[in-house]
Amino acid sequence: MSCTEVSIYCPVERTVLGYYPNLGANAFLAAGFGACIIGLVATCVMKRTWGYSSALTAGCILEFAGYVARTQLHYNPWNQDAFKTQICAIVLGPTLICVSIYLTLKHVVLSVNPELSRIKPRLYPLIFVPADVSCLILQAIGGGLAAAAGRNTPKLLNAGNNVIITGIALQAALLGVFGVLCTDYFLRCRKWIAAHENDTSEEALAMLAGWKDKKFRMFVYAVSGAYFAILIRCIYRIAEMAGGWGNHIMQDEPSFIVLEGCCILVAVALLTVFPPGFLFPAMAERERARFQKKSKQSKAATGEATTSGDESASTKDEKAANAAV
Repeated sequence: MSCTEVSIYCPVERTVLGYYPNLGANAFLAAGFGACIIGLVATCVMKRTWGYSSALTAGCILEFAGYVARTQLHYNPWNQDAFKTQICAIVLGPTLICVSIYLTLKHVVLSVNPELSRIKPRLYPLIFVPADVSCLILQAIGGGLAAAAGRNTPKLLNAGNNVIITGIALQAALLGVFGVLCTDYFLRCRKWIAAHENDTSEEALAMLAGWKDKKFRMFVYAVSGAYFAILIRCIYRIAEMAGGWGNHIMQDEPSFIVLEGCCILVAVALLTVFPPGFLFPAMAERERARFQKKSKQSKAATGEATTSGDESASTKDEKAANAAV
């Protein structure tokens, strides 16, 4: 029997969630992510932090879609389209948000002291972003399998569940490695500063100025808070998915709202309220220079004519971009 709405033969208890999603809580989360989308787009356009903001905004849009779908499930827990949307969107959203967090370490290292990093700053995004995309692909495949399976094909449903768990577990491990590298760099910087506290050289004064800048520290604290919020969410989702679809953890909505929805909303809100465009201008300048360089190269490749003045500006932009990287 195929259920399409709650009835005597299709009680809510037989759904995967096993409950009517709370309308107020899920509407609040959807509204929160919607407000963050507006803020992210506004700061992105104003400061042109395209690389940082694009993945973050995309993840926020997925979260918004997921909680809108959950509000629809409040009225009909058997709504398969809404159920599939919330599975895929809420699982994938945090992975995209992580991309923006991974990009920050490169810029922090470049601004504070690149010599203290164990690996070259440019390698951080080259290592973590592709690895994060791999986690995203795994979770997307698992979410697609689970969404296509429904309750009628339990083998396919369990296969999707296992792939999702693998993707989230790898994401948690990747976050762990990232956290270790950040902590290591922080400790090395603190040790260097303690050893050069009375150093009046230009290098030491520049590093101390950047290290003690209040706006910069606010941005770092915000990213750190977002990092821990997403890490907590990943640990929760591993436990939730490990019991299979319809297990008692999955059917406990309060834990889902707090450890999934609120944790990700806190992460996104921190990254929205404390944007690099205003608090970490060096990062914003590098982002802007990099995309200006790509734009100039794209125009040159398509054979667009430029005036001598444009060429002069392009040369200046390329020099600024190379110096930033």
